[in-house]
Amino acid sequence: MNLIRTSILILSIAAFSSCNKKETTFSDPLVTNRDTTVNPAEDFFNYANNGWFKKNPILNTDSSNGIMRIITDTINNQIKNICEKSALDEDASKGSNKQKIGDFYASGMDTIAIEKAKLLPLNAELKNIDAITDVPSLVSSIAHLQTIGANPAFSFYVSQDDKISTKYALFFLQGGLGMGQRDFYLETDKRNVTIRNEYAVHLKTIMKSMGQDDAAAAKSAAVILKLETDLAKASRKLEALRDPIKNYNKLTVDQFNKQTSNIDWKKVLPILGIAKADTVIVGQPEFFTALNTLLKTYSTEDWKTYLKWNLVNSYASFLNKDIEKSDFKFFSTVMNGVTTQKPRWKRVVNQTDSSLGELIGQVYVAEYMPKGVKEKLEEIGNNVRDVFAEHIKKLDWMSAPTKEKALNKLSKIVMKLGYPDKWKDMSQLSIDRKSYCANVMNANIWEYKYMINKFGKPVDRTEWGMQPQTYNAYYNPSNNEIVIPACNIIVPGYEGRMPDDAVLYGIIGGSFFGHEITHGFDDQGSQYDEKGNLNNWWTAEDLKKFKEKTKLIVAQYNKFEVLGKHVNGDATQGENIADLGGVVVGYEAFKKTKQYKNNEKISGLTPDQRYFLAYAYSWMINRRDESKITQITTDVHSPEQFRINGPLANIPEFYKAFNVKPNNKMYQSDSLRVVIW
Repeated sequence: MNLIRTSILILSIAAFSSCNKKETTFSDPLVTNRDTTVNPAEDFFNYANNGWFKKNPILNTDSSNGIMRIITDTINNQIKNICEKSALDEDASKGSNKQKIGDFYASGMDTIAIEKAKLLPLNAELKNIDAITDVPSLVSSIAHLQTIGANPAFSFYVSQDDKISTKYALFFLQGGLGMGQRDFYLETDKRNVTIRNEYAVHLKTIMKSMGQDDAAAAKSAAVILKLETDLAKASRKLEALRDPIKNYNKLTVDQFNKQTSNIDWKKVLPILGIAKADTVIVGQPEFFTALNTLLKTYSTEDWKTYLKWNLVNSYASFLNKDIEKSDFKFFSTVMNGVTTQKPRWKRVVNQTDSSLGELIGQVYVAEYMPKGVKEKLEEIGNNVRDVFAEHIKKLDWMSAPTKEKALNKLSKIVMKLGYPDKWKDMSQLSIDRKSYCANVMNANIWEYKYMINKFGKPVDRTEWGMQPQTYNAYYNPSNNEIVIPACNIIVPGYEGRMPDDAVLYGIIGGSFFGHEITHGFDDQGSQYDEKGNLNNWWTAEDLKKFKEKTKLIVAQYNKFEVLGKHVNGDATQGENIADLGGVVVGYEAFKKTKQYKNNEKISGLTPDQRYFLAYAYSWMINRRDESKITQITTDVHSPEQFRINGPLANIPEFYKAFNVKPNNKMYQSDSLRVVIW
């Protein structure tokens, strides 16, 4: 999946033809974004983008700046208009989309009611936790909290069975960590030690906000941190979670019960909303073995303290100011270096879109998307897929039988483009203006029930996992599909004029379509067949050659370093493979355009130069130091500079376009260059 990338302009479809002018009379972002004091052969990321970074410092309210923030602000302003209009519509009928959007937004903006309520929206759940008396009632409470938007002790969801993509399965995975990732609890470097110390302060602050005195709050903080650290010790590392085979362990419910004697899953499943199930898929069995022990290692009172924290932590952003400010200080300031909160309307708009995105999407498509979006996306997508097929046919390391299966899988990739043909029915979701936190919880409960209701029913392959106003995209191996929402067709800085094909194929063709299609053939996606089943379709020799090539890309990215911390080449290899494949096939598709064939120069740049600059433009993101380190620790995507410099260092045409020589940093010897797809 791509990290969100963005732009500020929604172009009319008429603008999507090749630019025939040899020189431009307008400001061209590919030119003005550059920093010509930087040698492109030394650092293409900063050559292409640092001119923009110099003029646009990171705001105090953000952890980064660049295309992502620009488009987020643009889309949020559009969604704000939808929210405000809905909130002012006194004629909106009860239960209508406008009523729900308007009331949700209004409740979030009503800080007086939020401040007055304090923990009132969570009181009933906190009392339920207080009523825990033993391990069985503790386990029941853990299960119940999963259904209302909290995530204590473990993770649970319903999704397609990796080996039987026509059926839904129950997945149980490691989880329950307030800081999200195991390394924050276990690494001993200075920054992680500082983070843990600040986390303890945050925990104490929250417990005091819940009514505990200094001594009790300090004790509670210590208990929570210790318990979560024990959960972290039992958790697999980020890179280990990328192996779909090792993280697929199908057990009968009876077998699962035997592994966790303190948890009766036959009683837990009905609380989770599952009336009957024969099997479950356990991602990390050793985690649940450890959890089983921890249920009795820690006292019931300790667990109650942890559960209260987990609940409040899950809803901290929607509660009174003291809790919200502490939540911001730790997760935004300490973890990502952000010193100032965004204006409240931005935060509420973000949450309204998150909770009611399906409803907002219907309005967004009608009011902000030009006609013909699906058709244009389909045109570019098909061109890129055709080129990918040509590449497979020409591979010198893959045998004919495997090529045939790869081409079959490629031809079966479903492209969901623009927006869904049918929208989810959210008529059962109740929203009013009384409580912001309650509205968020109601939306979480609706989402959970929607997920649970899939179990036992035929898989709906038409379902979308994103809204049209989400500037992102994904590949779903179980459906063998790519999903590209409508707003991905927008391109920044071309107001009222047409972008040339180099820009279209560098951004939309390379970093969207090419990237997502390649995910079907990365280290994970390549293990799924054309029907979406986890099933080896490779010959033994071809698979060996493929793994040798992926080792090269792991080694390449392991060398990249930010602030003394190396990129995790194993954890990021899937995205790195997709980045490389995307930019390569996007380039080959661009070579078929009139602009490339006629070797047309625009703004003094050759077609090749424009294509590679456009690709760099799609990752024009500058991060704070704290955000960079957090990204390396938690994200399967490489830092943006390496999403540009990494793949381009493997492409001979890039070397020629920007005069890269053996003594330059962007240069890699032939033996080290990675060529996969």
